[in-house]
Amino acid sequence: MATNTLKPLGLACLLALSLAACGGGDKTAGAAQEGSSAPDQAAAGSTIDKIKKSGTIVLGHRDASIPFSYIADNPNQPIGYAHDLQLKVVEALKKNLNLPDLKVRYNLVTSQNRIPLVVNGTVDLECGSTTNNLERQKQVQFSNNFFVVGTRLLTDKATGIKDYADLKGKTVVTTSGTTSERLLKEYNDKNKAGINVISAKDHGESFLMLQNGRAQAFMMDDVLLAGARAKSADPAKWEIVGTPMSYENYGCMMRKGDAEFQKVVNDTLSEMFKSGEVNKMYAQWFEQPIPPKNVNMEFPMSDKMKEIIANPNDKAADE
Repeated sequence: MATNTLKPLGLACLLALSLAACGGGDKTAGAAQEGSSAPDQAAAGSTIDKIKKSGTIVLGHRDASIPFSYIADNPNQPIGYAHDLQLKVVEALKKNLNLPDLKVRYNLVTSQNRIPLVVNGTVDLECGSTTNNLERQKQVQFSNNFFVVGTRLLTDKATGIKDYADLKGKTVVTTSGTTSERLLKEYNDKNKAGINVISAKDHGESFLMLQNGRAQAFMMDDVLLAGARAKSADPAKWEIVGTPMSYENYGCMMRKGDAEFQKVVNDTLSEMFKSGEVNKMYAQWFEQPIPPKNVNMEFPMSDKMKEIIANPNDKAADE
């Protein structure tokens, strides 16, 4: 739940058609696109075998899922809460596999291509703002959940919009390929709500449509709305409203049927939950000023979030 713009380095790699051009050093930006000819899981073997053989792990990242996975100052270096979780998995792999020189390659993903790129072997692990649901579990494996959100609305305070019932005759934007897009369209059809639903390619474009008046509300996971608000020129202008239409669990994605790799990821998350390290990380990204504008999201930990820390599980929100 981000644009699919090619990084300059990635474009050079494609033009050169050379693995050497893309190999780079540690933390090189990847540029694989949807439909890449990377091998599927059956051909590649286990993810851990693939990592051992290549000496590299490919991490999927977003460019606008604040504060989970996004680009701030350095276009080749994603940052964020979920990205920090990925890096903890990398550290565990270095130790468990005795690979101190394990390299990290980054691959930008979008709402539309993130699942295909995990399925076809281009991306080994994607921790961003991906909802763990039953439909997606048919295609990919999820880690234990690491976040819980509610689907709500972001709007200009001046509109007077307070809940979904206030949207009749209004235009509401959501991001293409997300759970919110499906939920909003279902709500509109079922209730004959009279909402003009439009979809943008990523969260950044969705918020831009809200800012320039093309839409009167932006529906998405509440924490992502808080991130968009924090990044805006005037955060005080915008408010998050509405009774959550659903609750969503975020999990890290990996290829289906790879229990060995899933265990490494889950063990890493569980250790962070048990030790309390996750609480410090949460405070860093949700309760303190964050890049690029050093705005505090002011998003305290919810009771539902505390529940998944106390009782780790990989259940889908719609299970």
